[in-house]
Amino acid sequence: MLVKERMTRNPITITPDTSFEEALRVMRKNKVRRLPVLDKKRRLVGIVSEKDLLYASPSPVTSLDVFELHYLLSKITVKEVMTKEAITVKEDTPLEEAARIMADNKIGGLPVVRDGVLVSIITETDLFKVFLELLGAREKGLRLSLLVPERKGMLASLTGEIARLGGNIVSLGTFLGEDPTNRLIAVKVQDVPKGELLAAMEGIEAKLLDVREV
Repeated sequence: MLVKERMTRNPITITPDTSFEEALRVMRKNKVRRLPVLDKKRRLVGIVSEKDLLYASPSPVTSLDVFELHYLLSKITVKEVMTKEAITVKEDTPLEEAARIMADNKIGGLPVVRDGVLVSIITETDLFKVFLELLGAREKGLRLSLLVPERKGMLASLTGEIARLGGNIVSLGTFLGEDPTNRLIAVKVQDVPKGELLAAMEGIEAKLLDVREV
C-alpha cells in the first residue's frame, strides 16, 4: 500500500504571513493539529503544528495584561514559528516507510509533495485508520492471537487449515514474537465453529494466546 492510497487530499493550508492567532483559529475550527505552509506559487515552505504555536505563546504566569497579550500575539506570524525544513514524502512512498519516518522523527504528519508542490498530507490519524483495516476492527468474527514458530510455510499452513474448514479470513497481521524464533499472528475468521478452529490451530503448532468473539 502506498501513501497516495490513504493520504488526506486537499489539506487546509496557510501562508507564511498568516498571523499566530489566525493559524490557531484555523486549526481549532477544522480540528487539525498541523498546517502545511505554502508560498504564492503553492510550493511548500514549511509546516506549523499546534505544539509550535503553543510553545510560542506567552507563559500563563506572564505579567502582561490581556490587551498586551493580544497585541503581542497579533504581531507573531507563522514564518517565525514554523518548521522550515519540513520532512516530506512522495505519493509512491510505501505506507510503512511513511510510518517509520514519523516514528523515528517523533512527528505526527508528513506533507506529500510532487516536484516541490504540495499534493496532500499523510497523518497519524490516516495510519490509525489503516491499522483498524489491517486488524478488521470494524468486522465481526472470531479473533485469535497465536504464537507460531518462525519458519517457512507456517503462514501457508495456518491459512490452509482455515480454508479447509470453510472459513473466511477477515484480517490477518504478523508481528514480532517473543524472540527471533517465533512470530505473533492476529487473525480474524468468520464461518468456522470455534471448537473446530481451535483444534486445527493445535495441529499446526500454533500456541493460542487469546481468543474472543468480536
